Amino acid sequence: MKHITTIGSSALLGSMGLVVMSSITGCSQQQEEQQQNRFLVIEQQPNGKYVVVEEMPTEGPSRAIIREHDENGRIVERFMNEDEMRALAQQEYQKVQNGQSELNQEPSSSPGMGLAGTILAVAAGSLLGNMIGNALMGNKNFQRHSNSVNKSAYHKSAAGKRSASKSSSKKSFFGSSKKSSSSTRSSFFGG
Repeated sequence: MKHITTIGSSALLGSMGLVVMSSITGCSQQQEEQQQNRFLVIEQQPNGKYVVVEEMPTEGPSRAIIREHDENGRIVERFMNEDEMRALAQQEYQKVQNGQSELNQEPSSSPGMGLAGTILAVAAGSLLGNMIGNALMGNKNFQRHSNSVNKSAYHKSAAGKRSASKSSSKKSFFGSSKKSSSSTRSSFFGG
């Protein structure tokens, strides 16, 4: 019986190690995604708000193309470099801290936000650093805004990968949920 207990303890420790490693891997992937510089295409909507229509990770500095409507209704594009994006994100972050930002409120039914809020919602970690990005991600309204202003295929793909990794980390090594594996273990050991 001692031999079986040792095997059971080893299996339990091995399973716990896998759970811890998958949690660490998920966190590092999320941090890497927040840190990674981005190339964005941000488009003004008919309501005057902005949404991200394209997003790509980039090796170079973060930058954006802003598509807006001029006074004649034509779409014009302008380039925004990383310093300009960082300045807008920093201003919006101060508004968040003071409770005066759209990011503090529930998202409205119409798509988009102001330009600074959109930039902060999409690229907070890469522009202002992980600590600020992580702090903002803890805010449910911020998360909702971040998802509502980002219409890019890249964001949808990355969000799908995150939810898949979260759901897989809730499973044990053998594919069953924690609850059923513990009941199997206790019946195996007679407890």
